[in-house]
Amino acid sequence: MIFITLYQWRKKLTKDMAAAQGGKIVEQMVKEGAKVLGWYWTLGRCDGVMVVEAKDEKAMMKALLRAGDLFSSETLVAVPREEALKLLEA
Repeated sequence: MIFITLYQWRKKLTKDMAAAQGGKIVEQMVKEGAKVLGWYWTLGRCDGVMVVEAKDEKAMMKALLRAGDLFSSETLVAVPREEALKLLEA
């Protein structure tokens, strides 16, 4: 499954905090079988976007719960366009 997470930092971000805490969260996700497909810092309402492939919603939720002190987030489930178009045929 593909997940798109929009996040906002809870505290003013420092270089050390980004390297230590952000890196640990991603390392743990990867150890548990997730694959980070993209990780971007953004301008606007959200501070960043992370695109992750995980086995299911429970695995993704577990990873995000660990990061609750670092950022608030909204996660979307993504379905490839081609698969979504097939649903219109049914």
